[in-house]
Amino acid sequence: MFAIDLGDGAELRPLEPWQAEEFLAHIDRARDAVDPWVPWATLSTDLESARATLRRYADRAAADTGRLYGIWLDGTLVGGTMFVAFNAAAGTCELGCWLEPAGQGRGLITRAAGHLIDWAVRVRGIHRIEWQTRFENTASRNVAQRLGMRLDGVLREQFPYRGVRHDTEVWSLLAPEWTGRAAGAGDAATP
Repeated sequence: MFAIDLGDGAELRPLEPWQAEEFLAHIDRARDAVDPWVPWATLSTDLESARATLRRYADRAAADTGRLYGIWLDGTLVGGTMFVAFNAAAGTCELGCWLEPAGQGRGLITRAAGHLIDWAVRVRGIHRIEWQTRFENTASRNVAQRLGMRLDGVLREQFPYRGVRHDTEVWSLLAPEWTGRAAGAGDAATP
């Protein structure tokens, strides 16, 4: 199995169905912080539903349509990043992320997402990377900006959460914008 060193005792690794117990414990710690932003946080409430969430992403990885990675800080799962959607033929993907409070404020998501972007662009030939977030999710918006993404627009009332529809911002980054940046954003060899 591979692990990418994110610095400061953190690493990025695949998150797979056999880790359902650890994933559920993490989601239980993170639920209040991530539930409004990540739809499957509400769905992963027991061991079987947590395993089902991880299985969906394992199936997506096998089909080359998505991938899920955890971020461990000092050996504890504290968050992750993923290819919510991945379409190599079209040259597009969407990134997503989540992080429990214990991992916040350390730049972990920015560094992890940078590795995924670098791999997608340099190894898989992805041309357009998207990042979708609610306007109220300031931390997510800040990550998109730190990664060099531009705001494309707003999908009005696109995201239903607890009976209320919320706007979704769509941010994007194109391959030439990424490869034109300074080297060292990520290691293209692996995710």
